[in-house]
Amino acid sequence: MASSKELAKIAIEAMEDKKAIDIKIIDIEKISTLADYFIIASGSNRNQVQAMADEVDEKMSRAGYEPKNIEGYRNANWILMDYGDLVIHIFDEENRLFYDLERIWRDGNLVGKEALE
Repeated sequence: MASSKELAKIAIEAMEDKKAIDIKIIDIEKISTLADYFIIASGSNRNQVQAMADEVDEKMSRAGYEPKNIEGYRNANWILMDYGDLVIHIFDEENRLFYDLERIWRDGNLVGKEALE
């Protein structure tokens, strides 16, 4: 089974391929049993948000990982992709500002991509 770091690297690469805006990685392993990492990113419109989710799903599936759940795809203002130890939040810009998960999870450790190596 892959580590949560490996899952996060695959997801980030997929989102970067679709020009994700402001990708944040929050290490929540020490403060929550929900997951090891949250990844939060934005798209500028509904089509981009859905394309990012599609790319994550495709790359994760090719690597052998299936989501436990995906929510919000149809409306595409906040898509949540649950891969167990990794939870991905893909927002449109307006909803990202409104829900402000970075503030809610500020007790987590904001890390850069290099922390996943």
